[in-house]
This record gives sequence, structure tokens and C-alpha cells, in this order.
Amino acid sequence: MTISLTPLDLGMAASLVLLLALISWSMRLHLERQLIIAALRMTVQLLLIGFVLKALFSYVHLGWMALTAGAMLLAAGREVTGRQKRKFLGVWGFGLGAVSMFISSFAITIIALTVIIGPDPWYRPQYAIPLLGMLLGNTMNGIAIGMDRLTSSAWEQRTLIEGRLMLGAPWHQAIESLRRESIRSGLIPIVNSMMAAGIVSLPGMMTGQILGGNPPLQAVNYQILIMFLIAGGTGLGTVTAVWLGSRRLFDERHRLRLDRLKQ
Repeated sequence: MTISLTPLDLGMAASLVLLLALISWSMRLHLERQLIIAALRMTVQLLLIGFVLKALFSYVHLGWMALTAGAMLLAAGREVTGRQKRKFLGVWGFGLGAVSMFISSFAITIIALTVIIGPDPWYRPQYAIPLLGMLLGNTMNGIAIGMDRLTSSAWEQRTLIEGRLMLGAPWHQAIESLRRESIRSGLIPIVNSMMAAGIVSLPGMMTGQILGGNPPLQAVNYQILIMFLIAGGTGLGTVTAVWLGSRRLFDERHRLRLDRLKQ
């Protein structure tokens, strides 16, 4: 049986965030407001998703599952652009991340549910929502890091890129080195996670299953599966987003268009 947590238990844990905010204020880090807002937002969001999941588990329907997955994708697409210093202007800033996550996370989630895990029905919320959430969350981070590296590097090295273009290089050659480094940056977090899993840290899904009373080896098997899926989703999503983003930086005449970025 899982030990239930009371509001008092959660309040004691929340005091750590308040302590961190106090330290930020005393050291003039100017992060205390963001810490408190992030903690409040996280609490409200998790409580809301708890009620949503309770309803989904009680009434399994593909339409409600699709609606929930769509809302998760839209939220993740917005968060991708929220941390970028020089994001693409207009719908492209949101669309690049959302399309890349749809291609990667949704495809891999469907493959995992229908081919590997095989719940009945395949869109059973107990499996589909946590799996999609973990894939979206990690893919979102990889895409955000990769896109931020791409746009910032293009802005800083615009003279070098334009010099290559003047020498006759097509757009994909002019930005090839930046694109490789951007993809590499986006993949570093998941590589580090796989390197440290089981030695430095016990990943979230494995920890949750163990706390829920499942046998450790069964929890390990699920965690290995999840890490492989996350690595594939993050890699595919980051490559797609960086490639689309690098193409967006140039027009049809192979001219660098930094006016498409936030100044």
C-alpha cells in the first residue's frame, strides 16, 4: 500500500521552495518571484490534471484522449518558445516546436502503445497519458535547447555565415556546423540522463512504480523502455526542429534572414 500524503506533508515540502526564494532575495538573484510563481503554477496544474485523469480513467474514450493529448501538445509548443532568447517571430516560433513534437513524440507513443506495450484498448489513459507526457516533456527540453543554440549562434556568427554565402555556398552548407552543434546541445540532457540512470539517480517512472509497490525488476524494465523511447523522441524531435529552423533562417534566394527572429 502506498503511504498517503496529507496537505501538511506537502506544506512542509513547499517550505523548501520558500527558503530558496528567501535565499534568492537575500543574495539579490532576482529569482524569488519566478520560484514562487513556478511553484504555485506547478501545484495548480498538477491538481487540475489529477481531476482530468480521474475522469479519463473512469470514462475511456478515444475522443477525450485525443483532446487531452492535443492540449498537452499546445502547452508544450508554447513552453518551447518561452525560454528562447531569439525565437522566431509569428506563428513560426510556436509552430516549429509543436510540429516537431507531434512528428516525434506522438509517433513514438503510438508505436509503443500498439506494438510494444499493447494495452486494451491501445489508448488506455493509464498508459497513454503518462507515456506521452514523459516523451513531450523531454522532447520539449531538447528542442528548446537546440533551437536556442541555433538562433543565438546564427545571430552571433552572422558575418561568418554571410561570408560563406558570398563565396557561393548554399544555405545548408553555410549553417551546417551551427546545425550540428545545435543538435548536439539538444541531445546532451538525455545522454546525461541515460549515463546517470541507476547510478546517480533513479528515474521518475521507476521511482513511482517502486513507491506504488511494484516489483523492482518490473519497474526497471519499464524504465529502460521509457528511456529508450525518450531518447528516440528527443533525438527525432530535435533534429526535425533544428533542420526546419535552419531552413527558416534563409529565403528562397539563400539569403540569411535574421529579421525573422526576435531582436
